[in-house]
Amino acid sequence: MTTTASELAEFGYRQELRRTLGGFSAFAAGFSFVSILTTVFQLFGFGYSFGGTLFFWTWPVVLLGQLMVALTFAELASRYPLAGSVYQWAKQLASGFRGWLAGWTMLLGCVVALASAAIALQVVLPSVWSGFQIVGGDPSITSATGATNAALLGALLLVCTTVVNAIGVRVMARINDIGVAAELVGVVVLIGGLVTFAVRGPQVVLQESSGGGGAWLASALAAAYVLYGFDTAASVSEETKNARRAAPRAVLRALVISGVGALAVVLVALMAAPSLTDGNLAGRGLPYVITSVFGETFGRIFLADVAVAVVVCTLTIQTGTIRLFYAMARDNALPFSARLSRVNERTGTPIAPAVVSGALAIALLLLNLGNSTLFATIAATSVVLVYLAYLLVTTPLLGKRLRKQFPAPQPGWFSLGRWALPVTIAAVAYGALMIVNIAWPRGEIYDLAGTGSIWMLLFPIEFVVVAVLVGWLYWRSRESAISVDRSKFLTCIDSSVREH
Repeated sequence: MTTTASELAEFGYRQELRRTLGGFSAFAAGFSFVSILTTVFQLFGFGYSFGGTLFFWTWPVVLLGQLMVALTFAELASRYPLAGSVYQWAKQLASGFRGWLAGWTMLLGCVVALASAAIALQVVLPSVWSGFQIVGGDPSITSATGATNAALLGALLLVCTTVVNAIGVRVMARINDIGVAAELVGVVVLIGGLVTFAVRGPQVVLQESSGGGGAWLASALAAAYVLYGFDTAASVSEETKNARRAAPRAVLRALVISGVGALAVVLVALMAAPSLTDGNLAGRGLPYVITSVFGETFGRIFLADVAVAVVVCTLTIQTGTIRLFYAMARDNALPFSARLSRVNERTGTPIAPAVVSGALAIALLLLNLGNSTLFATIAATSVVLVYLAYLLVTTPLLGKRLRKQFPAPQPGWFSLGRWALPVTIAAVAYGALMIVNIAWPRGEIYDLAGTGSIWMLLFPIEFVVVAVLVGWLYWRSRESAISVDRSKFLTCIDSSVREH
C-alpha cells in the first residue's frame, strides 16, 4: 500500500524529493491552492455585480461539476502517485503531443494563477491600513491606481514565496499547515459571526435579479476561479507518505471542504450585508460586509487573517507549479530541462523552477501595470487554461473507459466502480461547457474601459491559441532533435557492426 522508491522506479523515476509529508499536509496543499478566504474575497464583488443574490446558485453547480472531475482525479492519483499530477495522468492516458499539452497548459495556468493569487492582497491590505496603498489614489482593483498597487504588492509577495519555496519542503509545509489551520478557524469564525448578525434569512438567495441568464452565467467566473487547484494535493505525491491512499483522500477533501465552506460564506455574507442595493456589496465585496458588521477594529483584525490566507495560497500555488516544472523537466519535456530538474541536495527541492515561476508571475503583473481589468482578465485566463488542462485528462480517460482499456484497480486503490463511466462523462461535459462560458467575449469582464477592442474581448482565447501554437512548435522541434539523435546513434551502431 505504501508508495516506495521501488514503486516509483516502475514508472521510470527514482526518489529524489524527500517523502516527508503526511496526509494533512497533502490536503493542506490542495486546500491552500483553493483558499476560500483568498479567492472568495477576491471575486465576491465581481460575482454579485453580475448575478445579484442569484449568484449564490452558481456555486453548487460548479461544485457538483468539479466534484465529478475530482472523483476521476482521485482514481488517477491512486494509480499514478507522481509529482506533476495532471501532466503525469495525461501522459499515461494519451501519448505524444496530447499528453504533453496537458502539462504545458497546466503549467501556464499555474503561472497565471500564481500572479492572480498574489494580487489578492490588494483586496484586503488597504482596508487594514491605508498605508498599504503605496501609489496613493483609489484602492479599488478596478481603478488604474488600485491595479498598479496590486501589481506592486503582488510582486513583493512573490519574491517572498520564491525564497520560502527555495529553502525546502519542510519549511513550506510548516508554514502551509499553520496557514491552513488559521484559515479554517477564520472561515468558522466568519460564518458564525455573520450568521449572528444576519439581517435577512437564507431565502435571500431566491430573490429575482435583473441581470438575466447571461449575467448569471458571467457571475460563474467567481465560483469557477475559486474551485480549482485541488489536484495540487496529488501533485506532491512523491513527497507524501503512503501516497496511494493519502493523495485521493486529500484531493476529495480539499475540494469538498473548500466548496462547502465557500457556499456557506457566500450565503451568510448575503444574509448579513447591511444593504444589497447601495452598490457597496458589488464595489467593495466582502471587506465591506466584514467592516460594517464587525466594526473597524475587529474587521481589520479579521482582514489581517485573510491576508495570511493570501500569502499561504500564493505559496502553495507556487509549490504546485514548481512540482509541475520538475515533473516535466525530468522527462526532458521543457527547455533547459537539465537545470529545471535539478534537486538541491541540501534543501531537497528544485530551486530553478522556484525562481523561474516567481519571475514569470512578476513579469505578468508588470506587463499589466495599471490595467483596470487586471483581476478579471487574469482570473478568467487562469480558469480557461486550467480547465483545458483538466479536460485534456478527462477526455482521454473517457476514451479509455469507453474502449474498456482502463486498468482494473489493485486491492486498496481508490475506485469509482460502476460509477466510473457516468462520472467521467459528466466531468468532460462540465469542463467543456465551463471553458466556453468563461472564454465568452464579454465586454463587462474583458473591456471595462469600453474600447470595443476585439483583442481585449478575446484575450483568454488569444492567450490559449498562442500557448498551444508555441507548445506545438516546441514539441515539433524537440521531436525532430530526438529523431536526428536517434538516427545518428543507429548510424554509429551500423558502422560499428560493419567494421567488425
